[in-house]
Amino acid sequence: MSLSQRDQKYNWHPYTQHKTAAAAVAVVKGEGALLWDENGKEYIDAIASWWVNPYGHSNKYMADAIYKQLTTLEHVLFGGFTHEPVVVLSEKLMEILPSNQKKLFYSDNGSTAVEVAIKTALQYNYNKGIKKIKIIAFEDAFHGDTFGAMATSGITFFTEAFKGSLLEVVRIPVPTKGNEEKSVQVLKKLLKTNEFAAFIFEPLVLGAAGMVMYSPEVLDEMIALCKAHSVFTIADEVMTGFGKTGKNFATDYLINKPDMMCLSKALTGGTIPMAITTFTQEIYDGFYDDDINKALFHGHTFTANPTGCAAALASLELLQTPEIQANIKRVNQCHLDFENKIKNHPKVKTTRLLGVIFALEIKSDIKESYYGTLRNKLYYFFIENGVILRPVGNVVYVLPPYIITNSQLQKVYQTIEDALEII
Repeated sequence: MSLSQRDQKYNWHPYTQHKTAAAAVAVVKGEGALLWDENGKEYIDAIASWWVNPYGHSNKYMADAIYKQLTTLEHVLFGGFTHEPVVVLSEKLMEILPSNQKKLFYSDNGSTAVEVAIKTALQYNYNKGIKKIKIIAFEDAFHGDTFGAMATSGITFFTEAFKGSLLEVVRIPVPTKGNEEKSVQVLKKLLKTNEFAAFIFEPLVLGAAGMVMYSPEVLDEMIALCKAHSVFTIADEVMTGFGKTGKNFATDYLINKPDMMCLSKALTGGTIPMAITTFTQEIYDGFYDDDINKALFHGHTFTANPTGCAAALASLELLQTPEIQANIKRVNQCHLDFENKIKNHPKVKTTRLLGVIFALEIKSDIKESYYGTLRNKLYYFFIENGVILRPVGNVVYVLPPYIITNSQLQKVYQTIEDALEII
């Protein structure tokens, strides 16, 4: 029995309707931007395994850092204890985070990083005796699958079964080109009600919506409006953080900085689950009190896991090397060249590009569903041709490891061009 067949016996995979889905590809080895399945077939990982793996699979520098930490201290509870890896990691992060970020809260994954931010926004106001229990979010946003994160997400089929059990969230249009004024006006109207604790957003790029992009200028304006109305701003940088947009963080493109930031995915270089929510001093001070009940009662067993912190430190060190920074620029240039080649293709509606993120939208006479026929046809075509891409409806995006070679990128691009010919 193959590994893939054995997998089907017990395992329930994410975002999968097992009655109709094909068997999972059984991966047995990874190196650089490549993965190999149990039959020896080679795949280019063109989405960095859900955006987490910027330095390539089986990266020796990452592996050595993790091994060294495992032989010193693998884990210790973070309630009442601390350790060197988390202290050093926090110090290193403060060197690259926006200067208004002063405190870090560690958790396990992107959803929980968002969960912490939402709970903090709500409890801050509760601690002050202020009733603000609503959240503002973008339409088509995606912030995760735990309840608070899910409530702020706008992709309805993810949340439809739970809509009666979620926080009250009001959604505003994404300020894409030509829609900026409409989005700003809706936000202004909501802010006047004085009912909202926070505005959460994916800065500049909405990932799960199909890499939908908007300008830093309009986000600057929206953050300024929120600050003027004492509404906290939460930048969900789970996808965009650590170089994806061409800068360390998407918020580095902004003049006005958010009050909170959510970090995960590439934080540990695709090795160990870890997340961080960052805060301004003002927010932290809203919990700093003689009254124990005003503390933030939230935690996870593996919070600030030393091995995860060691991985994150190695990841930060790699990110800041001249080689990786040059690779980010190189991938961006390759994307630019491909965009110029493909944007006028008769089957391409639009293209989008920021940093190492490239997306193209395929023309379609119908509104394609998230996991619809076109998406599935494209996905399996890419897999058959040895390229891992996960289209979102009729949007195909490329978000590769920074170390992907030019020849590997050219194969990805050529496979996309071939796919356009079969639809």
